[in-house]
Amino acid sequence: MRFRHYKRVMTKRIALYPGTFDPMTLGHLDIMKRAAKLCDKLIIGVAINRSKGPLFGLDDRVQMVEHVVAPLRESMEVEVLPFEGLLIHFVEQCGASMIVRGLRAVSDFEYEFQMAGMNDRLNPDIETVFLMADPQYQTIASRLVKEIARLGGDVSQFVTPEVEARLKDKYT
Repeated sequence: MRFRHYKRVMTKRIALYPGTFDPMTLGHLDIMKRAAKLCDKLIIGVAINRSKGPLFGLDDRVQMVEHVVAPLRESMEVEVLPFEGLLIHFVEQCGASMIVRGLRAVSDFEYEFQMAGMNDRLNPDIETVFLMADPQYQTIASRLVKEIARLGGDVSQFVTPEVEARLKDKYT
């Protein structure tokens, strides 16, 4: 009996985690760390979303993400890229095969479920992977962190020290 030897082509599993990251929270970081276990390369896409009217400019948000993901780079390839426009086009441009989305609550799921369905219609080769937020991060939302900081509250349990300092600078 003869066996055929097939050359197995290893393709790099590239995942894209998109977000506005205004500001970057510990919840975002948790999803990034967990997404890193699912892929060979993780791309964090920092969205230019003019309709949201972000507190931080694009360069500031990219810098915050770069700073927070630095330790991840010790064990894997991580890239931080700004993007604007249709997410599925950016995913294709990056050569990613999966979109990573974090879910905190049922309301997140309803929106993300619709988005995943639309993205699947636009490109069925791209998978959407949902990661449930760790219970300690389920209540963290960037908009609430900004509100707490604006009102002079302590946000240290929600963000890294660098992000906390940037928030204080914005609101003082």
